[in-house]
Amino acid sequence: MATAAIGGSHLVASTQAGAIYGWQLALLVFIVNLLKYPFFRAGVSYTISAGETLQTGYLRLGKGYLLTALLLNIISAVVNSAALLMFSASLLGYFMPMDISVPLLAAVILIAILVILIGGHFAALEKISKAIMITLVIATISATFIAWQNGAVAPDDYVSPSPWTMAAIGFLVVTMGWMPAPIEISGITSLWLKKQCEEKAVTAKSALFDFNLGYFTTMILALVFLALGALVLHGSGEALASGGIGFSKQLVGLYAGTIGEWARWLIAVVAFLCIFGSALTVYDGYSRAVTEAILLLNGKKEMPERNVVLVLSLVAVLSFIIVLFFKTALLAMLGFAMTLAFITTPMFALLNHKLVHRAELHDSVKAGPLVTTLSYIGLAYLFGFLAIFIAWKWFL
Repeated sequence: MATAAIGGSHLVASTQAGAIYGWQLALLVFIVNLLKYPFFRAGVSYTISAGETLQTGYLRLGKGYLLTALLLNIISAVVNSAALLMFSASLLGYFMPMDISVPLLAAVILIAILVILIGGHFAALEKISKAIMITLVIATISATFIAWQNGAVAPDDYVSPSPWTMAAIGFLVVTMGWMPAPIEISGITSLWLKKQCEEKAVTAKSALFDFNLGYFTTMILALVFLALGALVLHGSGEALASGGIGFSKQLVGLYAGTIGEWARWLIAVVAFLCIFGSALTVYDGYSRAVTEAILLLNGKKEMPERNVVLVLSLVAVLSFIIVLFFKTALLAMLGFAMTLAFITTPMFALLNHKLVHRAELHDSVKAGPLVTTLSYIGLAYLFGFLAIFIAWKWFL
């Protein structure tokens, strides 16, 4: 889950939030992560207790619930995969000695993803991704610490723009959409956990500990990336590039200019592998979630690998078509994906809330008063802000 989460939301949304508004959105980023926690936690608490995935639980609530999840997952699978594919291609372009179009680079990456997933080599990359994540964490915290020691680049008389205006609502929605990840990732986490339980002994306590460690690490890192943007870019007069390769060079330069020029290529490799790992997990996870939902609606419990490959291939084709449409407008593509994620988030939050409050959960993962309260506040917040966003979009 952490590998899927630490991608666009952190490297792009958090960094942008700090670069444009300084420290003003730090509390919002923290609150969004906190209020989404109960709904992500549901993927672990339900699966470890019931021995089945969240989507099987949705079916127990009624076919309509699972059908809703399926339709939303199909849209998210295509759009979110396309966004991460385009981001990966843009970072790959950083290494090219000549100008190569983003769609062509995206095609190369997509072929690599399909070879890895269809060839069954995902387990090897899973081990490598842990080393990649650790390196990225160390580099980001180091860069932020050095930037803190150097002090903010913004002049003393610099006046930061306010994010608390009607004009900034669109940016706030983009920031919150993938923070720390789309909530439907909880269903994918549920699938992975069920598979893990089939292969080895997993206790309720250890499953929750692993989840909490990953989740709160992503929360802290979101604030660290925001701090990096606030210290190094905010008030510098440097505008964020909207093109994919341009933004990628800017992102790598952010680290190199802070840590030292020696780190430029190391960070470029780590950033690319980080986003590539996110793309890989998203293509795999969404394809499995969509396949499982279709089979469950048809009364089948087994999930043949050939069905997963078929769905994966369709998602690959459709996501590549979207990349062809957006071409080099990386930030526009990511913004579109994050906005869509925010719009679908309240429904997945409601599904997970209803499911865990009706299910018999293991004592070790049963929600206490604090998590239950967060769940209700989170629902009110998500649906309330969605209503504000719709009103802003259509009437203002």
